[in-house]
Amino acid sequence: MARFRILIEYDGRPYAGWQRQAGHHTVQAAIENAVLGFSGEAITLKGAGRTDAGVHATGQVAHFDLSKDWSERAVRDALNAHLRLNSEAVAVLSAQSVGEDFDARFSATARHYRYIILNRRAPAALAQGRVWWVPKALDWEAMAEAALTLLGRYDFTTFRSAQCQASSPVRTLDRFDVSRFGERIEITASARSFLHNQVRSMVGSLKRVGEGGWEPQDLRAALDAADRARCAGLAPPEGLYLEQVDY
Repeated sequence: MARFRILIEYDGRPYAGWQRQAGHHTVQAAIENAVLGFSGEAITLKGAGRTDAGVHATGQVAHFDLSKDWSERAVRDALNAHLRLNSEAVAVLSAQSVGEDFDARFSATARHYRYIILNRRAPAALAQGRVWWVPKALDWEAMAEAALTLLGRYDFTTFRSAQCQASSPVRTLDRFDVSRFGERIEITASARSFLHNQVRSMVGSLKRVGEGGWEPQDLRAALDAADRARCAGLAPPEGLYLEQVDY
């Protein structure tokens, strides 16, 4: 038995998310079909994170097992050939042979996300579907100040989807930065793990601060309330990228 770790990039727009779902087009199923196409083996692909419909990735990680010990180059190139043949918006950047103790999800020590807001009056043309277009001017410095108040280990119920299946709402947020690069506001978030919709919920609430509807301390008050109703809004999926997974 050979186990392979793959690094994956994908455009989330054509997919109903990462996780395989009956009757839906998903990233997991697209890659599993590609593995079947080149190896003849039906496998279960296990990913580091279950991104939602429309969410992108530049650094998703997954693993799978094959009965034959293929070369790493052959696995990468064969997967990409079948993904292209099936017109999938997915690319396998690398394939690595790993030991049976490696698990893409449970071996991960940190996950890093980036959220991109296009903050200008004109809508997105080239970046449409890959950023959140917000025409109203945002105070990114107030957003950055507010973001720092969420750093640490807390009950993140306020920023957790009602459908979240995690056993506990407590998470440790290691990084939550806001920067501006011309018309783009970029928000980076890092933690060992995140709750369902946590990043998009935090970004949606940061937007309220940037618009002037909340003071920076209001974001912390929303966190302390541990009440989903206090979340100021859910940012759309198209601006979110799973950028890196650490092991």
